[in-house]
Amino acid sequence: MVQMGIVIVIGVIIISMAVAMYMYTQYQTNFIMVKTGEPVVIGPVEYTVTFDGTHKGNKETIPANTFVKIKIAAKNISEEKTWISGAQFYLIDEKQQKYQSVYGGFSTEDLSSNWLEPHKSVMLTTQFDVPYDETKQYNIVVRPSKQQSSVDTAVICITNC
Repeated sequence: MVQMGIVIVIGVIIISMAVAMYMYTQYQTNFIMVKTGEPVVIGPVEYTVTFDGTHKGNKETIPANTFVKIKIAAKNISEEKTWISGAQFYLIDEKQQKYQSVYGGFSTEDLSSNWLEPHKSVMLTTQFDVPYDETKQYNIVVRPSKQQSSVDTAVICITNC
């Protein structure tokens, strides 16, 4: 009788470990690595991100360093509208330092927060205040919004790939 109890306890432990491993693999982040100009799908949105140069801001928004500007082509490939915002985009330098995008209202294409209608495309820009060095590699990280509920994250090399 005691042996049967031990077998049951060991069986329960093995089953719970298998369920935990399954849940862990289902919700682990899936990193998708691409180069500038290559399309990548994150949740219901297909993004194409390209390097669009550097600038020193305008009268209202002056960077501490240099603004690195990117151009974002975003297309909603789902049947429902979805939310995109500048908070989904980060720039990572060679030292793995993370920089958030800066909304400066530099143009009508400047990304703040937008609803993207089903099967519609938009062309947006955003910038990051970084100590820019043209010899270094910079990557853009695109994460899904909470509303998109995806485990995919894109890492897009934009310079010196």
